[in-house]
Amino acid sequence: MSSPEIASLSWGHMKVKGCSTSYKDCKVWPGGSRAWDWRETGTDHHPGVQPADLEEVLKKGVNTLVIGRGMSEALQVPSSTLDYIQKQGVDVKVFQTEKAVREYNTLAGQGVKVGGVFHSTC
Repeated sequence: MSSPEIASLSWGHMKVKGCSTSYKDCKVWPGGSRAWDWRETGTDHHPGVQPADLEEVLKKGVNTLVIGRGMSEALQVPSSTLDYIQKQGVDVKVFQTEKAVREYNTLAGQGVKVGGVFHSTC
């Protein structure tokens, strides 16, 4: 199963190829995507992305995880979260969201089992 391409990104709006739903923030993995609802885990810009935000994507067997920190990189990614990802044997890449989407789409196009979590506003 391949990772779906992110078809478009603009402030507060993301579209994933093959999905009729648009997202504000989203999670993607080989074969699927869904909204990333921060309320599920109590995530906020500070302290930022928590392991609980990533478990669903990591369980899909990804080799690489791309994290988009927002258009202005307001979303933090604590070192403890990066350590958690690496202990799962997964490579992690953290970028401003536009760059993160480009990196994710490049990897997906190369057939890499890549997943991602992306914040599309601040």
